Amino acid sequence: MNEDRIAGTAKNIGGKVEEGLGRVTGDLKTQVEGAAQQIAGSAQDLYGQAKDRAADAAQAVREKAEDAEDFVRKSIESRPYTAAAIALAVGFLIGRMGRRDYW
Repeated sequence: MNEDRIAGTAKNIGGKVEEGLGRVTGDLKTQVEGAAQQIAGSAQDLYGQAKDRAADAAQAVREKAEDAEDFVRKSIESRPYTAAAIALAVGFLIGRMGRRDYW
C-alpha cells in the first residue's frame, strides 16, 4: 500500500464526515464539499492501486527476464559450440535481410 492509497482513503473518510456534518446542520455547501472530497479521495485511491499494480507487473517482468537470462547463460555454458553456430546463423540471416540485391 503506497502513500496515494493512504491519502485517498483519508480524504474519502474526511469527505464522509464533512458530508454527514453538512446533513446534520442542513448546510448544502458542506454536503457538496464533502461529496467532492470523497470523489477526490476515491480517485487518488484508484491511482494508488494502479501504481501498485504497475509495480507488481514490472517486478514480474524483471523476474521472468532473470529466469530467461539464467536459461541462456546455462545453455551457452553447457553447449558453447551450438550457441556459436546459432549466433553465426542468426547473424547471417540478419545480414541477408539487410542487403538490397537479392539473388
